[in-house]
This record gives sequence, structure tokens and C-alpha cells, in this order.
Amino acid sequence: MPTADELISPDSIRRLAVILQEAAPGTSRWETVADSPALLGPLGLSERARTVGDALLADCGRDYEELARAVRRALSRADLTGWMIWPVTEAVAVAATASGTGRHFDDGLDLLARLTPRLTGEFALRTFLNADLDRTLATALTWTDSPDPAVRRLASEGSRPKLPWARQVPALNRDPGVTVPLLDRLYADASQDVRRSVANHLNDLSRLDAGLAAEAAARWLRNPAPTTAALVRHAMRTLVKKGEPAALELVGFHGSGEDLKVVGPLLAETDVPMGGNLVFTARITNVSSRPVSLAVDYVVHHLKANGKPAPKVFKLAKRELAPGESADVTRSHSFRPITTRVYYPGAHAVQLQVNGHRFDMADFQLLKAEEPLVRGSRE
Repeated sequence: MPTADELISPDSIRRLAVILQEAAPGTSRWETVADSPALLGPLGLSERARTVGDALLADCGRDYEELARAVRRALSRADLTGWMIWPVTEAVAVAATASGTGRHFDDGLDLLARLTPRLTGEFALRTFLNADLDRTLATALTWTDSPDPAVRRLASEGSRPKLPWARQVPALNRDPGVTVPLLDRLYADASQDVRRSVANHLNDLSRLDAGLAAEAAARWLRNPAPTTAALVRHAMRTLVKKGEPAALELVGFHGSGEDLKVVGPLLAETDVPMGGNLVFTARITNVSSRPVSLAVDYVVHHLKANGKPAPKVFKLAKRELAPGESADVTRSHSFRPITTRVYYPGAHAVQLQVNGHRFDMADFQLLKAEEPLVRGSRE
């Protein structure tokens, strides 16, 4: 993935300054924007967007009308596009909400919708949501009828409770149901990008209120488009991992713990070197008199720095089993160092989770990097 310096780069911001100087010279020469690349240094992507956004505000004296006129004139140029748009949307949102004028608030949302096809206005929408949730959501509801899929996506993506890289909107966490009317309008959208946003949004909601998310998905499945089943599967992924019965049923998995006999996990080795692989197999048998459809996951109980275990669920397989039928599964789980997880040597465990039901655990030791490997026996 490109780095922050490659996305909101000094060159792109200098180009933004030139675009504004040529399209809207006005009383400002946009010199603060032109000089702002010197401030970017080691800043991350969000910080870069806000730093350049602050420069834009400084050059227009935080006057919303002057900024809006300049941006609208610059929109006539095709080269106002790409990652330079993010700081522009941030400046528009701050100026529009800080003015205290309802007319500026509404005009700022309109300008955000005009900018979003050039990259996205989803991050800046958070400023509007925090300033006036109801007014912003009412406007977002009108965007669901836009002929432009980028604007329809803005309605869903910008209002996600857990939008990555974005500032929090506490009101969305307190009352997650307020955005469901947007999703009800968009779940059958013709655009795959819009539908993916809806699925991710509903997945966010499932982390806050599982029942609310499952209820929305069930409602959509009662009046589905050809794409709805796939959308629901993606939206329910967190609840399926957690083994929520309603979510499992919605995506087509059925079969209780009493329907199954699980043997394993059987470990190839009980001592695993840091950076090595945990290899295991298991057998699942349908002991019921009816067919079952299974989501087979496995849980690794990692040892944390405080000495306590922390379980994490990983996907393994999907299986359809007739009465009396068995299925064998196997997995090699890597303990290679990664940036998103720190491994600590010591006692760990692994177990199977099938349709949300967890079965027997198998213990193993994760060895220090310098520790010699002592072969363990197969269970």
C-alpha cells in the first residue's frame, strides 16, 4: 500500500496551491497552502489532511463563503482530484460548521457531495455529524437518491460508526439505529462499491447491537435483490465468528453442538518455535439425523504480556454433512512476526469452533526464538 508521503505528498499539495491560485486568486495567494508541505514531515495520513486543511483555512481567514467560492471555481478543473481532495473537504467541513449559520452548514454538505466523486468526503462528514447529527443524516438520506454512486456511497460510508482512519462520532455509538434508514435505501444498490459500504456499515452496527444488525439483514432477505445474500454474508462476518445463532441462520449455517462429534485438534507438535507453524488436524462428524451446514473456525488462545490468554477466531472451512458423514480439516497456523500482533512465548491453546460452538482445547508451547526445539508427541 502507498505510504502517507506518497498519497498526500508535498508535490500534490503544491499542485493544490497552484490550482487555487489560478482558479481563485481573490484576496489570498494561498501561500500557507503552498508552504504547508514543509510541515508534513513524518505525519500520518489523517494528520497530513488536517494540517493542509488548517492551511486552507488560514489562507481564507476561516471565512466559509470565501473558501466555498474558491473550491467551486477550482472544481471546474479536472486536475483537482485524488488525495489532495481530503484536506479540501476537511477545511470545508470545519469552516461550514464553525460559522454557526444553517445556510453555511447546508451549503457545506452540498459542497462535500460535489467533492466526493474526486476522491471521497467520508472523513470530513464526521465533522458535520458531530456538529448536528440529525441535520446531517437528513441530508445524507437525500443522497441515497443521487444518480452518482459516489454520493450514495458517501451517505453510507461517511456515517459508519467505526469508519477506519476517521474521527469518532460518539452519538453513532450511543444510538446505532439512527443510520439504518440509510442502509434500508441502499442495500440493493446497483453499485458494488455502495453495497460493499452497506455491508461494512452493517458489520460495524453488529459490533454495537447484534440484534439490530441481524434484524436489518433479515428484513432485507425478505425482499432481496440478486446481490442481497452475498451482502448479508459479508455484513454478518463478525457475528458468524462470534457464533451468534441468528447471524449463522441468516447466512445458511445450521447445526447445533449436540449434532456434532469433534475429534481434535490433533497437533503435529506440541512445541512450536517462534516464527514457526502450528499444524493440526480434526475430524467433524454429523451424529444427527438431519443434514447440517457448518462454519468451521478455530480459536487460538494467545498468551498476552500480562500472562493471561486472549482468544482470537480464525476462519477454517465450510462443510455440508449428511447424517453420519464426517469431514477432516487441517491447518498450518503461522507464528511469523507481524506488525499487528505481538507473540509472547509460553503456554497457548487451540480449539475448534463449529457454528459458534467451541469444543476441546489442545495445549501447546510457543518457544522463545533462542530456545531449542523439543519435539512433542502427537496427541
